Amino acid sequence: MSIDDALVMILAGGEGKRLYPLTKDRAKPAVPFGGRYRIIDFVLNNFINSGFFKIKVLTQYKSDSLNKHITRGWALSPFLNQYVDLAPAQMRTGSDWYRGTADAIYQNIFHITDENPKYVCIFGGDHIYKMDVSQMLGFHKNNGADLTISAIPIPIEEAHEFGIIEVDDEWRLTNFVEKPKEKPKSIPGNPNMCLASMGNYIFDKDVLLRALDEDFNVETSSHDFGKNVIPMLLKEGRRIFVYNFAQNTFPGMTDAERGYWRDVGSIDAYWQANMDLLDSAPELNLYSREWPLRTFNYNYPPAKFIWSEGDRVGMATNSMVSEGCIVSGGGLSRCVLSPRVRVNSYSQISESILMENVEIGRYSRIKRAIIDKNVDIPPNTRIGFNREEDLARGFYVSPGGVTVVPKGAIL
Repeated sequence: MSIDDALVMILAGGEGKRLYPLTKDRAKPAVPFGGRYRIIDFVLNNFINSGFFKIKVLTQYKSDSLNKHITRGWALSPFLNQYVDLAPAQMRTGSDWYRGTADAIYQNIFHITDENPKYVCIFGGDHIYKMDVSQMLGFHKNNGADLTISAIPIPIEEAHEFGIIEVDDEWRLTNFVEKPKEKPKSIPGNPNMCLASMGNYIFDKDVLLRALDEDFNVETSSHDFGKNVIPMLLKEGRRIFVYNFAQNTFPGMTDAERGYWRDVGSIDAYWQANMDLLDSAPELNLYSREWPLRTFNYNYPPAKFIWSEGDRVGMATNSMVSEGCIVSGGGLSRCVLSPRVRVNSYSQISESILMENVEIGRYSRIKRAIIDKNVDIPPNTRIGFNREEDLARGFYVSPGGVTVVPKGAIL
């Protein structure tokens, strides 16, 4: 079913500073995830699977790889007025880059006026989750809302890490507090949980346009939805409702997948979310036929595992290995491999993420590491065993002990 009265605008211009060095040469939504995907693929699949086919992707920082990925992998049918269009920053309202989430939409307001939808969906492009967005739009329509915000229930003791939403018994917004120091109001009927904003919004178009115009003229504004626009609309008495993401369902959903949402904004969170994919019953199932996950398809041959001679065995356990990979006499345990990775004989790799076109030399030992693309690891190399050694070689080591070898590094 095609939803023709809504325009989707995906905010994909973030720098992703906490994911450095993975974001040294690419925007956060373009960072590879799960071997063959990019982070932005998840929100795009959510909309496509939900029947939304008019999508604008707003880019800004280091967008080259993201532009290529969208152009090559997300071509819809213009004959049916379906599109995933790139909307690069053009400084249409002055000489500034996007100054906040609301300013990013304001600088692209002509896309909204040209398309003239009834509803505008504004979602972030840098989270990992599955969601049938049509259910949120249905909730918005049924409540006659001016704005609907999606939120996820979290334990109340974690509230200080998130933007917290407070609601009344009808799930109408009463307050928004950014990283509260005091104990916030709990969810109606559940005193142990509160609501964290997911940064995903559905607006009535006319309400959005008026709010953006008003916010643009406030010199002291940060031009951000959470900090400025939503409090302004709340003060005006607008009908703002909160959609409980934990109630969302989608075809083929497993019990473990209900309410799964990850902000992979730090190296440790990103590494853990990849490792979670390797569980026998993961919280995020990449293999569902009912909710397919599309991406750009590489024209590479199948993965190959060769040699079984004594301790020279090409083998992978509890791992995901993408197309074009050759595991030649080396061993993998709890690893995620992007396309065209080669692992050579007698090497042992565990709890690691190897991105595209990485080669691991013989007798190397690697654990709890992320090797970005286009890196040749020389024979007899050890990574992830000694924090000081890794730092001395110019690698980044996260607070959780994950070593990152940056893209194109020469060892």
